[in-house]
Amino acid sequence: MTKDVVALTRTMPDPLSVLAGLLAGGPDMLAGVEGDGAVVQLCDEQGRPLVSVEAPLLVQVRGEAQRLLGASEPEVPYWWTEARATTGVKEAEQLAGTFAARIATLVGGTAWPREATRSLAVVKTDGMRAVPTPAAAQPAVDVLTDKVAVVIQDRPVVAMTAWLSNAFRAVAEADLGLQIVTPAGTRLSPAVRNNLPGWPSRWVVQDEKDGYYDGLSGAVLHWANGLFMPVESPEATPEDPRTPMADSFAPVVADDGERQLAVSFRAIHPADERLVLGGALEAVWRELTGEPPAGWGTEEPANLPWSVRQLTDVAYERAPEPTWLVVVGSPERPGLATVRISRTEGGVEEDVTMAFGYGPGEEVPTDADVIRAAEILATRHDLQSMLVQVRRARRDLSVPPRFEGPGVPYAFVLGADEVREMPGDRARRTPLPTPPRELGPKRRPALYYAFPGDPSDLTGWTDFERLTRHLKGD
Repeated sequence: MTKDVVALTRTMPDPLSVLAGLLAGGPDMLAGVEGDGAVVQLCDEQGRPLVSVEAPLLVQVRGEAQRLLGASEPEVPYWWTEARATTGVKEAEQLAGTFAARIATLVGGTAWPREATRSLAVVKTDGMRAVPTPAAAQPAVDVLTDKVAVVIQDRPVVAMTAWLSNAFRAVAEADLGLQIVTPAGTRLSPAVRNNLPGWPSRWVVQDEKDGYYDGLSGAVLHWANGLFMPVESPEATPEDPRTPMADSFAPVVADDGERQLAVSFRAIHPADERLVLGGALEAVWRELTGEPPAGWGTEEPANLPWSVRQLTDVAYERAPEPTWLVVVGSPERPGLATVRISRTEGGVEEDVTMAFGYGPGEEVPTDADVIRAAEILATRHDLQSMLVQVRRARRDLSVPPRFEGPGVPYAFVLGADEVREMPGDRARRTPLPTPPRELGPKRRPALYYAFPGDPSDLTGWTDFERLTRHLKGD
């Protein structure tokens, strides 16, 4: 049975509905609060949490429940109320399911997953005991060692929820790794994949044959010395570890026609109180899809309608601390971006990573579309650099626990300031067979470098590496 449950309701759960949900364990259950009242917890007789309930979130972006849960949703706007049960306690999972079922019944809506939310009856909790609260004091953390925090997620897509976002921050502050454990059928949201730190953090996938493997590298794993780590082959040496690879990670040979166009860019704006952020992202999105982003948020689900003004206000409120955001497209045109806004010596920096998904027969943006997007960034949005790639990957943009292959460079753009700082004609005289294209005014152009962009032709990476070495003066 799942450990997470979500109630999707047309109206906000009122205090009486929440109270009825909290009474799922009977009138004698202990209750507590965490996070300045943002999290309500049902506890055992020792006060240890059994179920943690996040404050309801108003979702005003269509398609987020389908994208993250595979669930139908009420018409927007609707309320997303999430509860997480303590791992390994069957009654806690039943409590979470009954809580969500009661909320959905009383307020009007549905609950996910349906199999976990079928009963409204009081759960027998006599003598129930929870494990001690992890030292990280995070509801999302299931196991804590001196090396890593382990989060167990049993849902279709592991998203950057408020729970998981807090866990990311907690392990960063404690200088620990984060290891996310999932069943074989689970996928990652790009927002989680793009933010997962390096070793010892990893995505751990349960597997019938090999036990566990790394969902991003395929290495077979085992639990040892307080963390999941690769299994060594008997023939391994320090120079050649020969880590076994899971059979389940093998790539799909057939080409199903699904593609992704990935765009990453950095813009550095002069610090100015009139600066409006998010405009660069919106400009690229419009050029490549014909429409603006659908929504954004500081976590998943993205719950706010797209607004550069509101986005800017949030970034200013958090300054000088950096701001992390997720941006999504409509269900008809899958798109997702992560944005990091920070103050630097050069000004206000926007780091954007975005991708768009296309199915068989769907038209991928043309060269002209990409060039126009690059020129708008270069001339209006203080572009420093931009990389565009094409890859064979899922249309829905989620990351499966198998090999999908790398993206292949389609285009690279060097901003006008970076071109001017290059000595001599280095930026224009490159080892590529095709000279760069100038974007913007002749007196101060940015440069656009084109590559084959064929996912089956990995020579694009060779050309890109030659170009970057040349630009660095190597």
